[in-house]
Amino acid sequence: MWGEETKMKKDDKGIKAYMGEDVIFSGSLSFEGTVRIDGKFEGEINTDDTLIVGETGHIVADVYAGAVICKGCVEGTIVATKKIEIHANSRVVGNVKSPALYIELGGILDGSCEMIAKESKVIPLVKTE
Repeated sequence: MWGEETKMKKDDKGIKAYMGEDVIFSGSLSFEGTVRIDGKFEGEINTDDTLIVGETGHIVADVYAGAVICKGCVEGTIVATKKIEIHANSRVVGNVKSPALYIELGGILDGSCEMIAKESKVIPLVKTE
């Protein structure tokens, strides 16, 4: 059992906080760094960094993040400034807005998607007077 708990998966490196499978939390969550949720969360999440929803994670919230990696279930609006990943056997019920969206075979998005462009500097090719 000790080896299972301490063994880090490749995508879990750099996690700053972890909400375990048996945890139920309601409220507002703001953080820096990467946070993984394997329990139940209800409310609102705000971060410029990465949120990982684990296989047993169930979130009922509006999420505003840099990146969202969903391996569980999210119900609510997700707005990401970098990317949203929906992995196999996971489910997102709600609208998503992000410049990049990845849905693995078997992942479900039940809602609408808006692809927002990253800010880019426009450089004219022809000099205008």
